[in-house]
Amino acid sequence: MTVAVRFAPSPTGRLHVGNARVALLNWLFARAGDRSGGGRFVLRIDDTDEERSEAVYEEAIRQDLAWLGLTWDEEARQSSRLDSYEAATETLCAAGCLYPCYESAEELALKRRTLRERGLPPIYDRAALALGEADHARFKAEGRRPHWRFRLAHEAIEWTDLIHGDWRFEGENLSDPVLVREDGRPLFALSSAVDDIEMGISHVIRGEDHVSTTAAQIQLFRALGAEPPVFAHLPLLTDAGGQGLSKRLGSLSLSDLRSQGFEPMAINSYLALLGTPDPIRAVPALDELAADFDLARYGRAAPKFDPAELQHLNARLLHDLPFEAIADRLTALGIDGADVAFWEAVRPNLDRLDDATVWHAVCRGEIEPAIEDADFARAAAALLPAEPWDEETWGAWTAAVKGATGRKGKALFLPLRRALTGLDHGPELKHLLPLIGRARAEARLAARAA
Repeated sequence: MTVAVRFAPSPTGRLHVGNARVALLNWLFARAGDRSGGGRFVLRIDDTDEERSEAVYEEAIRQDLAWLGLTWDEEARQSSRLDSYEAATETLCAAGCLYPCYESAEELALKRRTLRERGLPPIYDRAALALGEADHARFKAEGRRPHWRFRLAHEAIEWTDLIHGDWRFEGENLSDPVLVREDGRPLFALSSAVDDIEMGISHVIRGEDHVSTTAAQIQLFRALGAEPPVFAHLPLLTDAGGQGLSKRLGSLSLSDLRSQGFEPMAINSYLALLGTPDPIRAVPALDELAADFDLARYGRAAPKFDPAELQHLNARLLHDLPFEAIADRLTALGIDGADVAFWEAVRPNLDRLDDATVWHAVCRGEIEPAIEDADFARAAAALLPAEPWDEETWGAWTAAVKGATGRKGKALFLPLRRALTGLDHGPELKHLLPLIGRARAEARLAARAA
């Protein structure tokens, strides 16, 4: 089977990490398929909801996916495919699979509430099927326009899900889904099925909140003369507190994570390994994730997205990056003259890449030294050796200062660190001192005490 998958977001808000996980796993599934005959990843913008869809969110979706490196082989917008949905509607009507219904949203809500109060599932009662010609004429005279429901066969609906295994629904336990609104616009169940058929989608990988929709769509695919694709329903990602994520609420949005300085491959690594038995680790490239990808390794339990764990992963990724992979980005941050020595000195202390600007100022710029004992600082300055300096210089210099002042341990090293960097922590000074240089070191040690 030639693998073809799709990611079909609605442009009604910023993508959050739950959306990104669905997109990523679809992308990895397609790219893993490249090794056995090719795989195709389709970006399909579900923009038929005119009231809530916004062009700014549509563009943001593309930007977020591109930032993650999730390139797509094909793109479609559902608003440009309305003719296909209308043709499918006509096919279903001709086959007697659709029927018109006139209940208002308020009337339907009342029916559902009444059923729940009786302890019954809120399944549509098919009252519209009992309407006669006179009823239809009366509703039409009143200016009512019908919505259209798909008439489910009351029989078993079964499929083997790639995550959950065997699923079974009974048709009589499901409401006939609305496929077309009163204004003629298609709803998700219809447009999604039509697109999957016409685009040759082989596998649908999506959240498990769509399971009941899948049951109805399986009959819909067959009513439209097509076999359903293979389905995989992922458990929904939650935040660290177990709460669901929402685009409209901006929960853990990709744009926020990007602005906070997270690396796209840290996010990809975390999302790809979350929910599997594999240890969370920093993977430097998408191709490496795709090489090991296996959808069967994802469990049924809802995984929790922990920003603190992502932060640790982000740091580990940076610590492993070679200078060649990061040089241009350091320049973009305004870090001029960065070289291998600078990167290797500071990267073990970075949580985010822009933290490097702090250490660039320490090595090449101006800082506020922290001097508590001016006499000790001056004594240390007087013992600074002549250049050139290397990684042995720090040990030789501090040994000389120790011999001259009698200080040792924290009382020796911490005041020197504060004077040279203005901070209590940071990269090893044997690496930083040659980058700071003698002139800066001497000037900082000569600064006035606070």
